[in-house]
Amino acid sequence: MNKSLIKFITDFGPLLIFFTVYYRGGNDLRIAIPPLIISTLVAILIVYVIEKKIAIIPLLGASLVSIFGGLTLYFDNPVFLYIKPTIINILFAIILAFGKLFNKNFLKVIFKSAFLIDETGWNKLNNRWILFFIFLAIINELVWRTQTEYFWVNFKVWGILIFTFVFTACQLPLINKHKI
Repeated sequence: MNKSLIKFITDFGPLLIFFTVYYRGGNDLRIAIPPLIISTLVAILIVYVIEKKIAIIPLLGASLVSIFGGLTLYFDNPVFLYIKPTIINILFAIILAFGKLFNKNFLKVIFKSAFLIDETGWNKLNNRWILFFIFLAIINELVWRTQTEYFWVNFKVWGILIFTFVFTACQLPLINKHKI
């Protein structure tokens, strides 16, 4: 099977399973979380079997889904799942900012083969992503605290996805300006 197809399935399959179970299960997180956790762990296992390694970001995501999903189920409190995106985005912002303290641009480390841009471009891109991750954390907090669970579930995927696509597209002029 094509590796890019497998990657797509392992990246988005658990989310599709979650949505299918959530919507068909009466919009109940308690019903949708176990299949999400299981399918996420299976996806990580599939990636490991095929590639003999697991990238840190999917591993972190799977760990957090399992931990916060498990806490949501154990305490019967969806707040744990609601705060997961906030924690992930703050964590990414901290990692990128922390790298700056040691003159290490982690964004460049991750995407160096995707973009050939100068140091000024990498630094600007890094700073923008730090701010974007903070923005996503704040917007997630505002949405889950002021909207229904159903709205939050839809926003979590579709709203954040749109914000991310638009933000990423807005970075293209910077990338083009600083191309080597």
